[in-house]
Order: sequence, then C-alpha cells, then structure tokens
Amino acid sequence: MAAHSSTKVIIAALVGNFAISVTKFAAGFFTGSSAMITEGVHSLVDTGNQLLLLYGLKKSARPADKSHPFGYGMELYFWAFLVAILVFALGAGISIYEGIQKTLSPHPVTNAYVNYLVLGVSIVFEFFVWRIAFREMMKTKGNRTLLNAVRESKDPTVFTVLFEDTAAMLGLITAFIGILLSQILDMPILDGIASIVIGLILAATALFLAYECKSLLTGESAMPETVDKIEAVLADEKSIMGTNELLTLHLGPQDVLVAVSLDFVNSLSAGEVEETVSRIEDRIVAVVPEAGRIFIEAQSLGRHRRHANGGAKPE
Repeated sequence: MAAHSSTKVIIAALVGNFAISVTKFAAGFFTGSSAMITEGVHSLVDTGNQLLLLYGLKKSARPADKSHPFGYGMELYFWAFLVAILVFALGAGISIYEGIQKTLSPHPVTNAYVNYLVLGVSIVFEFFVWRIAFREMMKTKGNRTLLNAVRESKDPTVFTVLFEDTAAMLGLITAFIGILLSQILDMPILDGIASIVIGLILAATALFLAYECKSLLTGESAMPETVDKIEAVLADEKSIMGTNELLTLHLGPQDVLVAVSLDFVNSLSAGEVEETVSRIEDRIVAVVPEAGRIFIEAQSLGRHRRHANGGAKPE
C-alpha cells in the first residue's frame, strides 16, 4: 500500500511538472522573462527528479540475492539523495546564474499577461499535486508536528515531492511578484532578482532534502512507536528474564531489521528456547508487519555486558 501511494504521488508530480515546464519555457521565450525561463528550468528538473524516484522505487523492489542478502531497499534512499543534489546543482545553480545575467543586462518583459496566465495556471496545478503529497504525509503524521513527521519519515519519495512542490509554489509566487513589480516600477532588474530568489529557495530545499536522505542512507532506527510495540511484546513474554539490547534498522521504507539480545529463563531447555524464539518472532511480525528480518540472540546479561565493553575476558 505504501509503495502504491508513493507511486501515485510521483506520477502525479511527473505529469504535472512536464506539462508545466513546456508551457513555462514557451511563455519565457515569448515574453523575454528571466524569472519565467528559470521556472521552466525548475519544472524540467523536477520532472527528471520524479523519473529518478520512479527508477529508485523499481530498483529497490528487487528481491534479496547473494550480493545483497538484505535486499535493495536502501537503494531508494540513494536515488532520493541524488534528487536533492540535482535540485541544488541544476535547479538552484541555473536559476541563480540566469538571475545574475538578467540583473547585469536587464530588459523589459513583453506581453507579460502571458506570464501571468501561465503562472496562475501553474500555481493551481502545483497546489493540486502538493495536496496529494500532503495528504499522503498526513496519513503517517499521527500526533507529531508536520516537520517532525518529515524528519522521522522513512519514505523519502513522499516528503521529497512534498517539499519540491512547496518550493515550486513559492517560486511561482516569487516569479509573479517579480514580473509584476518590474512592470509597475519600470525596473526590469527586479525580474532577474526574482530568479535569484527562486534559486535560493531551491538551494534551501535541496540542502534540507539532502540532510534527511543522508540520515536514511547512514542507517536510521525504526520510529519510536514501532520500537515501543516490539518492547511491549518482549515485556509480555514470561520465558525471558530481560532484554539485554534491542536494535532496529530501516533497510527500506517498509523493511525493518530487528536484532534482539535476550536473557532467557535458565530452566528452559534448548527446545523450549527455540519455541519461545519462534513465538516472539510471530508476535513481533503481528504488531510490526514491516519487520522483514528478525534476529534473536540468547545471551546472559553478564555476558552481554562483557561483550559490549570490548569482549569477554579469558578466565
């Protein structure tokens, strides 16, 4: 279900950005507006980004093999990180460059009504796509703030599209204001300044996305509520004296690795320990369906502490 939702968000953004980019470029070359051409570049880069995210979803869905025994889920994080770099290098870089060129050699915008029409339609469509991504994010928000939901999200496709479209709407509004003021005040330089501002908006968005994707690439644990569910299962198990350590790692948006070190009741036989391990695994999967790999280690608390402190000392 999550993968389907991500695909829906990306395809909606892909179709919209491609159509809008063609319209923006046509309007920009027809009217001579630097801000409009910049917006065309922005939408074209976003179109390429959505293609990369779709490619990342497809690659990450490959089954595990000998070279990648835990699967390819984290490959999606790489492609999302690459998208952030492209937003910064292409979107922000070209926008700022175009803006500087226009401020150094300003020229008036002609037939500005064409730009206003294109920008107005673009804002409406970008809002439609943004709302789709926003609704998908709200489904996983819970009681957290939106920013915390993004920070803790394990699916980079949804929050990448959400922030891309947020930056897109801010860029469209900036372009509209820049063109309008350049006409009202008879200051063509303001059109170029608007392009620079759009570039700065994209740069800030790209840096935020890169930071969030970097965190996923380097290995993030499951969300606190997921860990709480696993801890509740372990606390309810009468055959263990305590949990030495519980580790979780997201191998993909819907793939969590769980590693547990347990101190079992000493009176249990080897067969009873095996039965207990199987029961615990089943109960964990029941409350955390995304727990695709569960490793349970039987170890005394004292031995675990010695290992944690650098290994067991010879007697």
